[in-house]
Amino acid sequence: MIYESNSPQETFEIAKRLAEQALPGTVYTLTGDLGVGKTVFAQGLACGLDIEDSINSPTFTIVQVYDEGRLPFYHFDVYRIGDIEEMDEIGYEDYFYGKGVCLIEWAELIEELLPPERVAVVIEKDLQKGFDYRKITLQEISEKGQ
Repeated sequence: MIYESNSPQETFEIAKRLAEQALPGTVYTLTGDLGVGKTVFAQGLACGLDIEDSINSPTFTIVQVYDEGRLPFYHFDVYRIGDIEEMDEIGYEDYFYGKGVCLIEWAELIEELLPPERVAVVIEKDLQKGFDYRKITLQEISEKGQ
């Protein structure tokens, strides 16, 4: 599925609507260049889960946990992962296979750890369509049976 956004608010609303339909155990992987709106997307997801806390990218903590919403929200930013073993140290499996909703920014950096079922979210700019234009592509991934 492809969505087009022409403002940060539209990106926020797309993510909010997505989260309103999220089920326990849903994992979203989020990729896109710096400055495409990954944090805005994360904020929209959190809002759709009825989380009122301020949402920032957990770049230096790797994971931020929000428990007060309709479902727990586990927000990862693995941009600064130096060694895949760091993910073991934080107990990533408890989050990836938990009862909440997981969002993993820069997921391509830990591809070998990703759950076999997930929703890949790619956010891309197209400056020819405007400074704030974003193409948001959602793809359900299922690697069962492989």
